Amino acid sequence: MSRAYDVVVVVGSLRTGSFIRQVASALIDIAPSALQLAIVEIGLLPMYNPDEDETPPAAWVAFRERIRMADAVLFVTPEYNRSVPGVLKNALDVGSRPYGKNAWGGKPGAVISVSPGAMGGFGANHHLRQSLVFLNVPAMPQPEAYIGSVASLFDEKGILINAGTRAFFGTILTAFETWIGANIRS
Repeated sequence: MSRAYDVVVVVGSLRTGSFIRQVASALIDIAPSALQLAIVEIGLLPMYNPDEDETPPAAWVAFRERIRMADAVLFVTPEYNRSVPGVLKNALDVGSRPYGKNAWGGKPGAVISVSPGAMGGFGANHHLRQSLVFLNVPAMPQPEAYIGSVASLFDEKGILINAGTRAFFGTILTAFETWIGANIRS
């Protein structure tokens, strides 16, 4: 590989100081040089409405283009009611429409779910994977990433302080780099 892979990080939380954003920031900080990770914001995307497909809002157009330009996508999401937050589902819908113009299609992906509870967002992780199958996003199968008890992993400034989690994030990112290389479309 002669250049770093451009990886968009889709954060499924709107809260500025959320644990999900802290995890995304930690991943960006420790990413190997072969992965250029950058958060793509989803909070200002108008709700998807097919009536607007012919004249889409500018935010949709910019978002779709950013996804199309990326080599891969990393989803970091909390769990809401055993699923993904509505804002993340809306981003999936905006990026996949209009029919036949799926910006996500063929992008290698990975999913990391985060929870203050012990299960680490298991339901959200697998629910998101179901959508990714339809969206033609080959999602990295291993290592699976369910980050539980997240409140104990960061200090009051949002800095990752757990060495084991830092090492696990490194393992995830190394595996993702390999996954991208094996699944990227030229």
